[in-house]
Amino acid sequence: MKALQPHIHIIGAGLIGTSIGLKLKESGFSLSISDLDPKNEKMAIDLLQTNVRPAKTDVFLIATPPDSVFQELKRVFESNPEAKFIDIAGIKSNLHVEVEKFPEIAKRFCSAHPMAGREVSGPGSARADIFDSRPWIVTPTSKTDQEVIDFVLDLGRILGSTPFTLGAQEHDAAVALVSHFPQILSSLLAGMLNEADIAALNLAGQGLRDLTRLADSDPKLWSTLLTANSDALVPKLDEAITKLNNLKSALILRDSESIEEFISQGRSGRARIPGKHGSGKRDYTYLPIVISDKPGQLALIFQECSNVGVNIEDLAIEHSPNQETGLITLALNDLDAHKLQKHLLAQGWLAHIPRK
Repeated sequence: MKALQPHIHIIGAGLIGTSIGLKLKESGFSLSISDLDPKNEKMAIDLLQTNVRPAKTDVFLIATPPDSVFQELKRVFESNPEAKFIDIAGIKSNLHVEVEKFPEIAKRFCSAHPMAGREVSGPGSARADIFDSRPWIVTPTSKTDQEVIDFVLDLGRILGSTPFTLGAQEHDAAVALVSHFPQILSSLLAGMLNEADIAALNLAGQGLRDLTRLADSDPKLWSTLLTANSDALVPKLDEAITKLNNLKSALILRDSESIEEFISQGRSGRARIPGKHGSGKRDYTYLPIVISDKPGQLALIFQECSNVGVNIEDLAIEHSPNQETGLITLALNDLDAHKLQKHLLAQGWLAHIPRK
């Protein structure tokens, strides 16, 4: 990996472009970044603490909205035909149709798509660790030089991601289900809250917050993505409408068996989602710990985990306003959960019996 030290110019100082810049700067790359929005560009430059453009740029990484990628690609290729070109847009088929019309560009171009992000956009939300253990989908054209493909695969590994290679249509079909459709459902549910009585919203639990998290996403960006991927999304919407109509009928008929099957299908589908690093879903054990509502409690628990050498896979925190205690639930492997509970009890913590 140490030989991979070209100068990379990032076009687009949004969340993902700036996050890639932060990670590559951390890894010792020579970088520069630009954006049509001077405020975004200034913040990204300040975060990266570098913006020296050498006479020769080796790699252009295009992190603009999907509908402007091709124009940016053509623009920079004209004066840099020997460089490598990468885009990171969330939709590929239409872009590749255009690129394939220009064989010389197609040879030096390869798409990538980091399956990572946050619902809050802009360089101010950028994080170098946002790609850790996330998929990095690599989509070459039919003419992409092997050295360019290899570079893009290595770049994903440097970001801390797990590379996968897919064709453009395969990519768009996959993200329709695992990325674009969840955005639609989250926005649908959150949109229904606009007409809800505030008294009902005051009763909202964590489930509603979890399901509507994606609804904070950028409307303009997502309008572009969903429109461009409509061919893959419309069948998914038809399938969802059919399933909801079947559930509606079951509710009208009070058909508890069909309703139970609907919920069961959801459980079995969720169990198929892989765990970290693309591995099989982990069978976690959950350790509930009651903590006092005062600063530093979570940091102290993390220190106790380090003291006994256990690894936290995930965590959840529940706390009501003005409550003197809160509940933190740690997800660990079974052996670590019981080991940590025993240790915490000995240290005076209110650690409860681990559960599956």
